[in-house]
Amino acid sequence: MARILGPKCRLCRREGVKLYLKGLRCNTVKCAIDRRETVPGQHGGRRSRPTDYGIHLREKQKCKRYYGLGERQFKRTYAEALRLPGNTGENLLVLLERRLDNILHRLGFAASRAAARQMISHGHVTVNGRRCNIASAWLRPGDVVKPYASDRSKRLMVESLKASNREAMPSWLKVTGDEPPEGTVLQNPSREDVSLGIQEQLIVEFASR
Repeated sequence: MARILGPKCRLCRREGVKLYLKGLRCNTVKCAIDRRETVPGQHGGRRSRPTDYGIHLREKQKCKRYYGLGERQFKRTYAEALRLPGNTGENLLVLLERRLDNILHRLGFAASRAAARQMISHGHVTVNGRRCNIASAWLRPGDVVKPYASDRSKRLMVESLKASNREAMPSWLKVTGDEPPEGTVLQNPSREDVSLGIQEQLIVEFASR
């Protein structure tokens, strides 16, 4: 499981887009990318012409940081996407969307993917009635996500769900109940369900070097 230990807002500024690594804070005036549009670092104000390699690298880094993966985990996911039939880039994004931590965040049960991973690792989440502490687990249609049978687990998800925007929930997920809430995977996500503008073909070209 990858953890970002340094300043998270620097990553958004480096990629030039909001990666929503801090949850609801990214929609407020405190968002660093809205206040400082330059790349972080001593020479961030300088303009340089990006190389072909740099363009491909930035697209891969943006995807990694958005879903909170390390390099080794990203390579394993790409290898699985390469093995599956169909378009490799779309397979990669679908596998990333199917991760338990991402689904927990999409359901509104966690403010960010980092918060979702912490909840999962601390044993606050169950999948199909069984406790699951693997954030990278790929869920399938019909899987049910619920809080663990403890007051703290239920309170964490209820508070996060109240603060989330339930209208922005993707069509392939459904939330029923309020206390405790219950999330269901209706179907596998499609390429159109990825909210961040990622050019997956650049990632495939980079990995094929």
